[in-house]
Amino acid sequence: MALRQPLTQLTKRATTSQISKFASTPVSSLWLSKQEKGLATAVPPVTQDATSSKGPTAMVFMNMGGPSTTDEVGDFLSRLFADADLIPLGRLQNYLGPLISRRRTPKIKKQYAEIGGGSPIRKWSEHQCEEMCKILDKTSPETAPHKPYLAFRYANPLTEEMYNKLLADGFGGGRGGRAVAFTQYPQYSCSTTGSSLNELWRWRNKLEGPRAGGVDPAGAIQWSVIDRWPTHAGLVEAFAQNIEKTLATYPAERRDKVVLLFSAHSLPMSVVNRGDPYPAEVAATVYAVVQRLGMRNPYRLVWQSQVGPSAWLGAQTSDTVHNYISRGQKDLALIPIAFTSDHIETLYELDKEVIGETGLDSVKRVESLNGSKVFIEALATLAKAHLESGRACSAQMMLRCPGCTSERCAASKEFFGSQTWARADSVVG
Repeated sequence: MALRQPLTQLTKRATTSQISKFASTPVSSLWLSKQEKGLATAVPPVTQDATSSKGPTAMVFMNMGGPSTTDEVGDFLSRLFADADLIPLGRLQNYLGPLISRRRTPKIKKQYAEIGGGSPIRKWSEHQCEEMCKILDKTSPETAPHKPYLAFRYANPLTEEMYNKLLADGFGGGRGGRAVAFTQYPQYSCSTTGSSLNELWRWRNKLEGPRAGGVDPAGAIQWSVIDRWPTHAGLVEAFAQNIEKTLATYPAERRDKVVLLFSAHSLPMSVVNRGDPYPAEVAATVYAVVQRLGMRNPYRLVWQSQVGPSAWLGAQTSDTVHNYISRGQKDLALIPIAFTSDHIETLYELDKEVIGETGLDSVKRVESLNGSKVFIEALATLAKAHLESGRACSAQMMLRCPGCTSERCAASKEFFGSQTWARADSVVG
């Protein structure tokens, strides 16, 4: 997400040595995905409990994904740097993309080795989606059974793999059926949710569009989108409960003075000025959480992972921690507010680089949502409300950024906004 403008500027004016320096930037400086540690953590098995035969409904979790093993890092980076939505390199895309990904691979492998040998994002995403579907089978029997799928942007299972699995499972291909594209970024950005939706739109056209073997549009998969949910009550509650657990580890007399640092991936100011809604939506999440906590603790929203020569949204997380400690404020709790599970930016950048370098046990990170039952219930509540709404997507999704010039983005929004979507209570068996 955050690499769009810096790399564009890099191709315009950077020297060969600057490009080389950028290519070796630590992986924690990029928003690669919602990756996490805990590879040894067992995830409970899931068995579906369909309570109706009026479905099925495919529930597709969209995310960037991450390499599950160090051997997958190279392919992951190759796909990432080939994405012009995320990293527009213009006519140099085919040259700079492979160059940067090859040069970064060895260092990134070492970083993944340090957080457990790979990203367990697939494990947690599968767990969250499957558990959500189990709940939906009971709470929304009109659209059951709900079948879980993942669509990762740069790692397996890729969007293409997911779409082909939908077809193999009986969705679309002339047979109709419904699917929900559920973004796992609570706050919308054109470079994350937008990129994933553009990829989904591309594969829909390729596999079910006018040139896809004459598939009748009426028999294609009918899509709807959960495109953002920054202030959903269940999401806020899940964050708040995890923060309260961390605050409880501080002595009672210091507890209300702990500074809460909500950390999210930054954006180049050029992207902010284009009108990307992400900063405002992250801020909305933060304010909703501190309200739920009773506004007891001082707090700030800070931004991590700045990279490249251009101006970025600040203040930076690492600088903020250093500055507060230098002023004597050593009770700090870092909260990754824009991700729903651990990933390399929490486990490596925050834990090892930011917190680890302080050497202070009073600087802590709040646990990520991961397998939180409160969070999974929130996902199910959100999905049920969406199914009952009859809406293809939010009104906000249809509004392009004021400075948007991407025709691909415009076409993708037009497609998803035009999808017909029956209310859950109107489905007949």
